This record gives sequence, C-alpha cells and structure tokens, in this order.
Amino acid sequence: MAKSKKEIINDIDNHLQKSGKRYYSDFYIGITNDIERRLFTEHNVNKETMWWIYRTANSKAVAQEIEEYYLEKGMQGNTGGGTDDSCIVYCYAVGPTTYDH
Repeated sequence: MAKSKKEIINDIDNHLQKSGKRYYSDFYIGITNDIERRLFTEHNVNKETMWWIYRTANSKAVAQEIEEYYLEKGMQGNTGGGTDDSCIVYCYAVGPTTYDH
C-alpha cells in the first residue's frame, strides 16, 4: 500500500534507529520499480542477515523527494535513477558484499 512522504520518512527514521550504525553515510538510498531485482540482486543485499527497508510511495515524484532528503543528509546514492513507475524507496546498510551501482 502506498504511503505519504512523511509516513515513509518516519518509517525509515525509526528503522535507522535499529541499525546499530551512527552515520547517514553508512547507508544507501534509492528508488526502483522492482525491489527484488534492485535491492537483492543488483545491490547484493542479503535478505536474512543485512539491515534494509523499503516502502512504496504515492508517486515517483514523492519517491524522488524522499531519496533527495536522505542524500542531502549524507546517504550514498544518486538522483535521476529509476523509470517512470519507480515508486519504491529503498535503503540499506552498506557492507563489504553490497554493490552501490
């Protein structure tokens, strides 16, 4: 179910508190239209052992606003990615086995 910008930021912020990490730069933020492909295959995030979260935004514009919000705070990632239907915002703790592309 799609969530608002405020709801998604609250969800991510609450989940960040449980990560054990101290800095925004320890995380990667992005948007996608296919969470399985992007998060677990292309970024190589382990579903079972790694810290990650994703939420579906109301639109790509909202997803991009959330992505930019966290990039400004210092998370890794880039703007301009995704396709017209990229409404899923994802975040993960960067580790030795993840790929930031």
